[in-house]
Amino acid sequence: MGLFTPDDPSYDESVRQTGFNRYKQLISFHWTDWAKVNFLTILGALPLAFAVSASIVASSVAVLLPASIVGGVIFGPFLAGLYDAIYRGLRDAPGKWWPAWKKSWRQNWKDSLLPGALTGLFLGVFSFMTALFWWAQVPPSAGTVALYLFSGFLFLLLSTLYWPQLVLFRQTAAGRLRNIILFTSKYLWRVLGVVALQAAYWAIYILFAPFTLVLVPFLGFWYITFLAQLLLYSRLDLELQIEKLLEEKEHP
Repeated sequence: MGLFTPDDPSYDESVRQTGFNRYKQLISFHWTDWAKVNFLTILGALPLAFAVSASIVASSVAVLLPASIVGGVIFGPFLAGLYDAIYRGLRDAPGKWWPAWKKSWRQNWKDSLLPGALTGLFLGVFSFMTALFWWAQVPPSAGTVALYLFSGFLFLLLSTLYWPQLVLFRQTAAGRLRNIILFTSKYLWRVLGVVALQAAYWAIYILFAPFTLVLVPFLGFWYITFLAQLLLYSRLDLELQIEKLLEEKEHP
């Protein structure tokens, strides 16, 4: 925290801050650990990225579908590990990042396979559609573009609220989806704002590639995941009782 506000006499690092000070506090405490987890997440995403790229180069849907699913299955546990690391920081959980990351793998790898496969499948099809738009001699209709963008927006919304539940609680997929619907209904504008922020973040990476690729090892997945979850955390904790339930679980 002192890195950002060296002259703040009221700052006490032992006290959980609020507002923008909380953002700075968390960045100061955890960014190096999150950057390490980000590197592992990038490694986990490489098979999916290679599969999708190869499918686009080959212009083959027959290759795209199974390759995206397999790549997503590999990516799923890594993505769960990232969300677990972010949420450990948000709730000020003790412990080192490496043992916590390995524990996350042991606890979440099975549950993350199916959502990982669906994530890989969506990203593969979405990327392939982007390439088709680029190759098409006739521009797509406004309705097609609107449906395409809506699907991406909906995917970000579901991912933003599904993965935290996966790493925090043992529950059914139907229960998680029910929570997503109820939470989004209650905090619609905040959720939409967070999803729009993520869409803008990834759009910048895509539009300015390959120059933005140099930022991936430093910011990549962790920064936007942290920022999005920080903006939702107080509401999620209020509705799902995250800290209370985990405290009761750890200290019955």
